[in-house]
Amino acid sequence: MWSQNQWQQTIYGNSQAHRLARYAEIFNSVEGNTTFYAIPSLQNVQNWYAATHDNFSFTFKLPKQITHELQLQHTGPALKHFFNVMEPLITRTGIWKIQLPASFGPQSLPQLAQFLTQVPQGLTYGVEVRNSAFFAKGEAEQALNRLLITHHCNRIIMDTRPVFAAAPTTPAVIDAHKKKPRVPVHAIATANNPVVRFIGHPQDEANVHFFQNWLKQLPLWIAQGKQPYLFVHTPDNHAAPQLAVDLYRLLQQQLTHSASPLPDINLLPQHQHSTTQMGFDL
Repeated sequence: MWSQNQWQQTIYGNSQAHRLARYAEIFNSVEGNTTFYAIPSLQNVQNWYAATHDNFSFTFKLPKQITHELQLQHTGPALKHFFNVMEPLITRTGIWKIQLPASFGPQSLPQLAQFLTQVPQGLTYGVEVRNSAFFAKGEAEQALNRLLITHHCNRIIMDTRPVFAAAPTTPAVIDAHKKKPRVPVHAIATANNPVVRFIGHPQDEANVHFFQNWLKQLPLWIAQGKQPYLFVHTPDNHAAPQLAVDLYRLLQQQLTHSASPLPDINLLPQHQHSTTQMGFDL
């Protein structure tokens, strides 16, 4: 997301009119979940284009009408309408996300295979599954991974370990426990843009432990020539920008002497000391 009232002190400052533009000055990608719930107006799409730049990448979810209601079947008109509206942002969208419901199991893989031949070709797609069979390391998961590899489609990885390690003592954590999938973390890259969604613990320092494996895996993917996407959430997302920057700096340190060092990113000046406060050794 890019519009959150609680980010006034970390991102927006005194500017309220151009939140996306300010967000794009700090981060280089964003999850556009709004398209999951409704297709935006063409005017909104054009506004989003005007607010960003060529080095910024959106990732948009396909509408739930396509993924959840139609279950990827008979989607021709809906797909055509969606991509017609989103056309101005085609060149600025890094990944088109296909989020599937938990009811979408191994028996539905033929539908996914057919669907991946019907979406506009030449674009980059990612699939997020939630059915437990796809995390059991058995034939169903192997079939899914083979399918994604065949179609050069990325598997979206949900890391909800941090948020489920938090005690359900606040409304935000309780809500996250109800809505977020509790699935194993299988760090597999089925194409060139593996996607990691890291759902953070409300206590900042607790996230360092859960991020350690990503400090190893993300550089490995980068060394292989892949370009991973990392999205950082918190239960209510109020502190997501601070956590994203702090984890990014840990990764930046890990890549200091690599062939692909990361540039600096900074929040507003009053929050530049947050990393030190968290006790990270940077």
